[in-house]
Amino acid sequence: MTPPPSHIAVFSIPASGHVNPTLPIVSELVARGHRVSYATCAEYAPRVAAAGATPVVCASVLPSAQRGETYPLGDPVAMSDLFLQEAVASLPEQTAAFGADRPDLLLFDYASFNAQILARRWGIPSVRTSPTHVFGPDAEDEMDLISLALEGNPAWTEHRRAFREFLDAGGVGLGIDEFVYRGRADAYLVTIPREIQRDADRLDEGRFTFVGPCIDERAHDGSWQAPADGRPVLLISVGSVADMGPEFCRASAEAFGDSPWQVVLAAGRMTDRSVLGELPPNFEVHDSVPQVSVLAQASAFITHAGMGSTLEGLHHGVPMVAVPQFFDQFHNAEALERLGVGVTLTAGDLTPRRLREAVDTLAADPAVAERLAALGTAMRAAGGARAAADVVEKCLPRVAAAR
Repeated sequence: MTPPPSHIAVFSIPASGHVNPTLPIVSELVARGHRVSYATCAEYAPRVAAAGATPVVCASVLPSAQRGETYPLGDPVAMSDLFLQEAVASLPEQTAAFGADRPDLLLFDYASFNAQILARRWGIPSVRTSPTHVFGPDAEDEMDLISLALEGNPAWTEHRRAFREFLDAGGVGLGIDEFVYRGRADAYLVTIPREIQRDADRLDEGRFTFVGPCIDERAHDGSWQAPADGRPVLLISVGSVADMGPEFCRASAEAFGDSPWQVVLAAGRMTDRSVLGELPPNFEVHDSVPQVSVLAQASAFITHAGMGSTLEGLHHGVPMVAVPQFFDQFHNAEALERLGVGVTLTAGDLTPRRLREAVDTLAADPAVAERLAALGTAMRAAGGARAAADVVEKCLPRVAAAR
Protein backbone atom coordinates (compact mmCIF):
# COMPACT_ATOMS: atom_id res chain seq x y z
CA MET A 1 0.00 0.00 0.00
CA THR A 2 1.40 3.40 -1.01
CA PRO A 3 1.40 5.83 1.95
CA PRO A 4 -0.47 9.09 1.37
CA PRO A 5 1.71 12.12 0.58
CA SER A 6 2.57 14.40 3.44
CA HIS A 7 3.79 17.97 3.72
CA ILE A 8 7.31 18.12 5.15
CA ALA A 9 8.98 21.44 5.99
CA VAL A 10 12.76 21.64 6.10
CA PHE A 11 14.53 24.27 8.21
CA SER A 12 18.27 24.91 7.96
CA ILE A 13 20.56 27.85 8.42
CA PRO A 14 21.65 29.27 5.02
CA ALA A 15 25.19 27.89 4.90
CA SER A 16 26.53 25.35 2.40
CA GLY A 17 27.74 22.89 5.02
CA HIS A 18 24.24 22.73 6.50
CA VAL A 19 22.07 22.98 3.38
CA ASN A 20 23.95 20.64 1.04
CA PRO A 21 23.55 17.44 3.12
CA THR A 22 19.78 17.95 3.26
CA LEU A 23 19.24 18.21 -0.49
CA PRO A 24 19.60 14.50 -1.36
CA ILE A 25 17.14 13.75 1.48
CA VAL A 26 14.73 16.29 0.00
CA SER A 27 15.02 14.67 -3.42
CA GLU A 28 14.38 11.22 -1.96
CA LEU A 29 11.30 12.42 -0.06
CA VAL A 30 9.93 14.12 -3.18
CA ALA A 31 10.57 10.95 -5.19
CA ARG A 32 8.46 9.09 -2.63
CA GLY A 33 5.57 11.42 -3.31
CA HIS A 34 5.84 13.84 -0.41
CA ARG A 35 5.48 17.60 -0.77
CA VAL A 36 8.51 19.37 0.66
CA SER A 37 8.79 23.06 1.56
CA TYR A 38 12.17 24.49 2.48
CA ALA A 39 12.68 27.64 4.55
CA THR A 40 15.80 29.34 3.21
CA CYS A 41 17.14 32.65 1.91
CA ALA A 42 17.18 33.83 -1.69
CA GLU A 43 20.81 32.77 -2.21
CA TYR A 44 19.99 29.09 -1.62
CA ALA A 45 16.53 29.03 -3.19
CA PRO A 46 17.71 27.81 -6.64
CA ARG A 47 19.51 24.75 -5.29
CA VAL A 48 16.57 23.96 -3.00
CA ALA A 49 14.21 24.13 -5.97
CA ALA A 50 16.55 21.94 -8.03
CA ALA A 51 16.25 19.27 -5.32
CA GLY A 52 12.48 19.27 -5.77
CA ALA A 53 11.39 21.36 -2.79
CA THR A 54 9.38 24.57 -2.82
CA PRO A 55 11.59 27.37 -1.46
CA VAL A 56 10.00 29.45 1.28
CA VAL A 57 12.23 32.48 1.02
CA CYS A 58 12.93 34.39 4.23
CA ALA A 59 15.48 37.06 5.07
CA SER A 60 18.75 36.09 6.76
CA VAL A 61 21.23 38.02 8.89
CA LEU A 62 24.05 35.48 8.41
CA PRO A 63 27.13 36.51 6.41
CA SER A 64 27.10 35.70 2.70
CA ALA A 65 30.24 34.70 0.81
CA GLN A 66 28.60 35.98 -2.36
CA ARG A 67 28.53 39.45 -0.81
CA GLY A 68 32.09 39.13 0.49
CA GLU A 69 30.96 38.90 4.11
CA THR A 70 32.79 36.79 6.69
CA TYR A 71 31.91 35.06 9.94
CA PRO A 72 33.49 36.22 13.24
CA LEU A 73 35.33 32.91 13.47
CA GLY A 74 37.74 33.94 16.20
CA ASP A 75 35.03 35.18 18.57
CA PRO A 76 32.92 32.40 20.15
CA VAL A 77 30.50 34.89 21.71
CA ALA A 78 29.87 36.68 18.42
CA MET A 79 29.47 33.36 16.60
CA SER A 80 26.96 32.08 19.15
CA ASP A 81 25.04 35.32 19.10
CA LEU A 82 24.92 35.37 15.31
CA PHE A 83 22.88 32.16 15.18
CA LEU A 84 20.56 33.46 17.89
CA GLN A 85 20.07 36.68 15.94
CA GLU A 86 19.24 34.60 12.86
CA ALA A 87 16.54 32.76 14.79
CA VAL A 88 15.04 35.89 16.34
CA ALA A 89 14.98 37.74 13.01
CA SER A 90 13.50 34.91 10.95
CA LEU A 91 10.92 33.45 13.36
CA PRO A 92 8.07 35.90 12.59
CA GLU A 93 8.57 35.54 8.84
CA GLN A 94 8.76 31.74 9.00
CA THR A 95 5.70 31.58 11.24
CA ALA A 96 3.68 33.69 8.80
CA ALA A 97 4.91 31.77 5.76
CA PHE A 98 3.55 28.48 7.09
CA GLY A 99 0.52 29.96 8.83
CA ALA A 100 -1.98 28.74 6.24
CA ASP A 101 0.03 25.73 5.12
CA ARG A 102 0.99 23.82 8.24
CA PRO A 103 3.43 20.96 7.62
CA ASP A 104 2.90 17.45 8.91
CA LEU A 105 6.52 17.23 10.06
CA LEU A 106 9.56 19.45 10.52
CA LEU A 107 12.98 18.22 9.39
CA PHE A 108 15.48 20.64 10.88
CA ASP A 109 19.20 21.29 11.20
CA TYR A 110 20.45 21.43 14.78
CA ALA A 111 21.43 25.10 14.34
CA SER A 112 17.95 26.10 13.17
CA PHE A 113 16.57 27.03 16.56
CA ASN A 114 13.14 28.12 15.36
CA ALA A 115 12.12 24.65 14.24
CA GLN A 116 11.89 23.28 17.77
CA ILE A 117 9.67 26.18 18.78
CA LEU A 118 7.39 25.82 15.75
CA ALA A 119 7.10 22.03 16.06
CA ARG A 120 5.93 22.45 19.64
CA ARG A 121 3.61 25.33 18.75
CA TRP A 122 2.02 23.41 15.87
CA GLY A 123 1.91 20.08 17.68
CA ILE A 124 3.70 18.16 14.92
CA PRO A 125 6.56 15.64 14.97
CA SER A 126 10.10 16.69 14.14
CA VAL A 127 13.38 15.13 13.04
CA ARG A 128 16.64 16.83 13.95
CA THR A 129 19.63 16.48 11.63
CA SER A 130 23.32 17.04 12.23
CA PRO A 131 25.78 17.45 9.34
CA THR A 132 28.73 17.12 11.71
CA HIS A 133 29.65 15.46 15.02
CA VAL A 134 26.64 15.26 17.28
CA PHE A 135 26.91 16.78 20.71
CA GLY A 136 28.11 13.74 22.57
CA PRO A 137 29.93 13.64 25.90
CA ASP A 138 33.20 14.98 24.47
CA ALA A 139 31.55 18.04 22.90
CA GLU A 140 29.56 18.82 26.01
CA ASP A 141 32.71 18.65 28.12
CA GLU A 142 34.41 21.11 25.77
CA MET A 143 31.45 23.48 25.75
CA ASP A 144 31.34 23.41 29.54
CA LEU A 145 34.98 24.52 29.58
CA ILE A 146 34.27 27.31 27.09
CA SER A 147 31.29 28.50 29.13
CA LEU A 148 33.42 28.48 32.26
CA ALA A 149 36.10 30.55 30.53
CA LEU A 150 33.47 33.07 29.39
CA GLU A 151 31.91 33.57 32.80
CA GLY A 152 32.04 37.23 33.71
CA ASN A 153 32.27 38.31 30.07
CA PRO A 154 29.52 40.95 29.69
CA ALA A 155 28.86 40.02 26.06
CA TRP A 156 28.42 36.36 26.99
CA THR A 157 26.14 37.26 29.89
CA GLU A 158 23.97 39.36 27.58
CA HIS A 159 23.88 36.58 24.98
CA ARG A 160 22.67 34.05 27.55
CA ARG A 161 20.05 36.48 28.82
CA ALA A 162 18.76 37.05 25.27
CA PHE A 163 18.75 33.31 24.56
CA ARG A 164 16.72 32.63 27.70
CA GLU A 165 14.28 35.34 26.66
CA PHE A 166 13.99 33.75 23.20
CA LEU A 167 13.22 30.34 24.69
CA ASP A 168 10.73 31.71 27.20
CA ALA A 169 8.87 33.61 24.48
CA GLY A 170 8.71 30.39 22.47
CA GLY A 171 7.32 28.42 25.37
CA VAL A 172 10.40 26.20 25.64
CA GLY A 173 11.16 25.07 29.15
CA LEU A 174 14.49 23.45 28.34
CA GLY A 175 17.73 24.90 29.62
CA ILE A 176 19.84 26.71 27.02
CA ASP A 177 22.53 24.05 26.87
CA GLU A 178 20.01 21.20 26.69
CA PHE A 179 18.18 23.01 23.88
CA VAL A 180 21.37 23.56 21.87
CA TYR A 181 23.23 20.31 22.58
CA ARG A 182 20.40 17.79 22.64
CA GLY A 183 17.21 19.51 21.57
CA ARG A 184 13.82 17.88 21.51
CA ALA A 185 12.77 15.82 18.51
CA ASP A 186 11.12 12.53 17.63
CA ALA A 187 14.23 11.24 15.84
CA TYR A 188 17.85 12.29 15.34
CA LEU A 189 19.61 11.88 11.99
CA VAL A 190 23.38 12.20 11.59
CA THR A 191 24.66 12.58 8.02
CA ILE A 192 28.21 11.47 8.79
CA PRO A 193 29.65 7.95 9.17
CA ARG A 194 29.72 6.60 12.71
CA GLU A 195 33.44 6.01 12.08
CA ILE A 196 34.00 9.78 12.02
CA GLN A 197 32.10 10.56 15.24
CA ARG A 198 34.82 11.10 17.81
CA ASP A 199 33.00 9.71 20.85
CA ALA A 200 30.76 7.18 19.08
CA ASP A 201 31.46 4.54 21.73
CA ARG A 202 29.98 6.83 24.40
CA LEU A 203 26.78 7.78 22.57
CA ASP A 204 23.29 6.53 23.27
CA GLU A 205 23.00 3.85 20.57
CA GLY A 206 19.22 4.10 20.30
CA ARG A 207 19.03 7.86 19.97
CA PHE A 208 21.01 8.64 16.83
CA THR A 209 20.73 7.13 13.37
CA PHE A 210 24.00 7.52 11.46
CA VAL A 211 23.00 7.38 7.79
CA GLY A 212 26.38 8.41 6.44
CA PRO A 213 27.07 11.13 3.87
CA CYS A 214 24.20 12.47 1.80
CA ILE A 215 26.01 13.80 -1.26
CA ASP A 216 24.64 14.75 -4.66
CA GLU A 217 26.51 15.87 -7.75
CA ARG A 218 25.41 19.49 -7.21
CA ALA A 219 24.79 20.30 -10.87
CA HIS A 220 24.16 23.92 -9.86
CA ASP A 221 27.90 24.20 -9.11
CA GLY A 222 28.84 23.33 -12.69
CA SER A 223 31.41 20.73 -13.71
CA TRP A 224 35.15 20.42 -14.23
CA GLN A 225 37.13 18.23 -16.59
CA ALA A 226 40.64 16.96 -15.93
CA PRO A 227 43.29 17.60 -18.60
CA ALA A 228 43.49 15.00 -21.33
CA ASP A 229 47.19 14.30 -20.67
CA GLY A 230 46.34 12.09 -17.69
CA ARG A 231 48.27 14.07 -15.06
CA PRO A 232 47.11 13.23 -11.49
CA VAL A 233 44.86 15.93 -10.04
CA LEU A 234 45.49 17.67 -6.71
CA LEU A 235 42.72 19.85 -5.33
CA ILE A 236 43.67 22.57 -2.83
CA SER A 237 40.75 24.30 -1.12
CA VAL A 238 39.86 25.64 2.32
CA GLY A 239 36.11 25.77 1.82
CA SER A 240 33.52 28.51 1.50
CA VAL A 241 33.88 30.28 4.86
CA ALA A 242 37.57 31.23 4.96
CA ASP A 243 40.21 32.12 2.39
CA MET A 244 43.72 30.75 1.99
CA GLY A 245 45.65 33.98 1.92
CA PRO A 246 48.57 34.71 -0.40
CA GLU A 247 51.24 33.03 1.76
CA PHE A 248 49.58 29.62 1.60
CA CYS A 249 48.94 29.99 -2.14
CA ARG A 250 52.60 30.87 -2.76
CA ALA A 251 53.80 27.96 -0.60
CA SER A 252 51.57 25.63 -2.61
CA ALA A 253 52.98 26.98 -5.87
CA GLU A 254 56.52 26.39 -4.64
CA ALA A 255 55.67 22.90 -3.41
CA PHE A 256 54.01 21.62 -6.59
CA GLY A 257 55.25 23.87 -9.38
CA ASP A 258 57.83 21.34 -10.58
CA SER A 259 55.66 18.30 -9.83
CA PRO A 260 53.66 15.94 -12.04
CA TRP A 261 50.45 17.15 -10.36
CA GLN A 262 47.74 19.12 -12.14
CA VAL A 263 46.84 21.52 -9.31
CA VAL A 264 43.36 22.99 -8.97
CA LEU A 265 43.62 25.85 -6.49
CA ALA A 266 40.42 27.29 -5.00
CA ALA A 267 41.86 30.43 -3.42
CA GLY A 268 38.62 32.01 -2.18
CA ARG A 269 36.80 35.16 -3.18
CA MET A 270 38.72 37.33 -0.72
CA THR A 271 42.21 36.41 -1.91
CA ASP A 272 43.77 39.18 -4.00
CA ARG A 273 45.02 37.44 -7.15
CA SER A 274 47.37 40.32 -7.94
CA VAL A 275 49.61 39.52 -4.96
CA LEU A 276 50.04 35.84 -5.86
CA GLY A 277 52.51 36.48 -8.63
CA GLU A 278 52.86 34.25 -11.67
CA LEU A 279 51.74 30.69 -10.92
CA PRO A 280 53.36 27.59 -12.47
CA PRO A 281 51.85 26.26 -15.73
CA ASN A 282 50.45 23.15 -14.00
CA PHE A 283 48.30 25.38 -11.76
CA GLU A 284 44.81 26.67 -12.36
CA VAL A 285 43.43 29.11 -9.81
CA HIS A 286 39.76 29.91 -9.14
CA ASP A 287 37.74 31.78 -6.54
CA SER A 288 35.79 28.54 -6.04
CA VAL A 289 35.38 25.25 -7.91
CA PRO A 290 32.68 22.60 -8.39
CA GLN A 291 34.29 20.59 -5.66
CA VAL A 292 32.34 17.33 -6.05
CA SER A 293 33.18 17.27 -9.76
CA VAL A 294 36.88 17.91 -9.14
CA LEU A 295 37.13 15.33 -6.35
CA ALA A 296 35.58 12.69 -8.58
CA GLN A 297 38.73 13.03 -10.73
CA ALA A 298 41.31 13.84 -8.03
CA SER A 299 44.08 11.71 -6.52
CA ALA A 300 44.81 13.96 -3.51
CA PHE A 301 43.14 16.80 -1.60
CA ILE A 302 44.61 19.53 0.61
CA THR A 303 41.66 20.69 2.69
CA HIS A 304 40.68 22.69 5.76
CA ALA A 305 38.83 19.50 6.85
CA GLY A 306 35.40 21.05 7.14
CA MET A 307 32.92 18.20 7.48
CA GLY A 308 31.40 18.72 4.04
CA SER A 309 34.79 18.60 2.33
CA THR A 310 35.96 15.70 4.50
CA LEU A 311 32.94 13.59 3.58
CA GLU A 312 33.18 14.49 -0.09
CA GLY A 313 36.82 13.43 -0.09
CA LEU A 314 35.97 10.12 1.59
CA HIS A 315 33.00 9.59 -0.74
CA HIS A 316 35.35 9.76 -3.73
CA GLY A 317 38.16 7.82 -2.05
CA VAL A 318 40.64 10.70 -2.06
CA PRO A 319 43.46 10.83 0.54
CA MET A 320 43.58 14.15 2.38
CA VAL A 321 46.14 16.50 3.86
CA ALA A 322 44.20 18.42 6.51
CA VAL A 323 45.03 22.01 7.42
CA PRO A 324 42.37 22.69 10.11
CA GLN A 325 41.60 26.23 11.22
CA PHE A 326 38.63 26.20 13.58
CA PHE A 327 35.65 24.36 15.11
CA ASP A 328 35.10 20.73 14.09
CA GLN A 329 37.90 20.85 11.54
CA PHE A 330 40.43 19.79 14.18
CA HIS A 331 38.30 16.79 15.14
CA ASN A 332 37.81 15.86 11.48
CA ALA A 333 41.55 16.05 10.89
CA GLU A 334 42.13 13.80 13.91
CA ALA A 335 39.61 11.31 12.53
CA LEU A 336 41.34 11.20 9.14
CA GLU A 337 44.62 10.38 10.86
CA ARG A 338 42.99 7.83 13.16
CA LEU A 339 41.40 6.11 10.16
CA GLY A 340 44.71 6.12 8.30
CA VAL A 341 43.50 8.09 5.27
CA GLY A 342 45.01 11.51 5.95
CA VAL A 343 47.62 13.56 7.74
CA THR A 344 47.38 16.88 9.55
CA LEU A 345 49.64 19.88 9.06
CA THR A 346 49.58 22.78 11.52
CA ALA A 347 50.36 26.39 10.69
CA GLY A 348 54.00 25.82 11.57
CA ASP A 349 54.19 22.83 9.22
CA LEU A 350 53.00 24.66 6.11
CA THR A 351 56.30 24.70 4.32
CA PRO A 352 56.56 23.74 0.65
CA ARG A 353 58.63 20.67 1.55
CA ARG A 354 56.11 19.37 4.11
CA LEU A 355 53.19 19.96 1.75
CA ARG A 356 54.86 18.07 -1.07
CA GLU A 357 56.00 15.19 1.15
CA ALA A 358 52.57 14.76 2.72
CA VAL A 359 50.70 14.68 -0.59
CA ASP A 360 53.18 12.42 -2.40
CA THR A 361 53.40 9.95 0.49
CA LEU A 362 49.63 9.61 0.93
CA ALA A 363 48.89 9.29 -2.77
CA ALA A 364 51.53 6.58 -3.28
CA ASP A 365 50.57 4.39 -0.30
CA PRO A 366 48.44 1.36 -1.35
CA ALA A 367 47.38 0.79 2.27
CA VAL A 368 45.76 4.24 2.31
CA ALA A 369 43.85 3.35 -0.86
CA GLU A 370 42.67 0.09 0.72
CA ARG A 371 41.44 1.86 3.84
CA LEU A 372 39.61 4.46 1.75
CA ALA A 373 37.89 1.69 -0.21
CA ALA A 374 36.79 -0.04 3.00
CA LEU A 375 35.45 3.23 4.40
CA GLY A 376 33.56 3.87 1.18
CA THR A 377 31.89 0.48 1.45
CA ALA A 378 30.87 1.14 5.06
CA MET A 379 29.51 4.60 4.23
CA ARG A 380 27.38 3.28 1.37
CA ALA A 381 26.04 0.52 3.60
CA ALA A 382 24.73 3.13 6.06
CA GLY A 383 22.07 4.05 3.51
CA GLY A 384 22.51 7.78 2.95
CA ALA A 385 19.45 9.69 1.78
CA ARG A 386 17.29 6.58 1.48
CA ALA A 387 17.93 5.60 5.10
CA ALA A 388 17.29 9.20 6.19
CA ALA A 389 13.96 9.28 4.36
CA ASP A 390 12.99 6.01 6.04
CA VAL A 391 13.50 7.61 9.44
CA VAL A 392 11.48 10.67 8.43
CA GLU A 393 8.60 8.54 7.16
CA LYS A 394 8.48 6.57 10.41
CA CYS A 395 7.74 9.84 12.19
CA LEU A 396 5.00 10.93 9.80
CA PRO A 397 1.64 10.12 11.45
CA ARG A 398 -0.23 9.34 8.21
CA VAL A 399 2.58 7.23 6.78
CA ALA A 400 3.03 5.29 10.00
CA ALA A 401 -0.72 4.66 10.18
CA ALA A 402 -0.76 3.35 6.62
CA ARG A 403 1.89 0.74 7.33
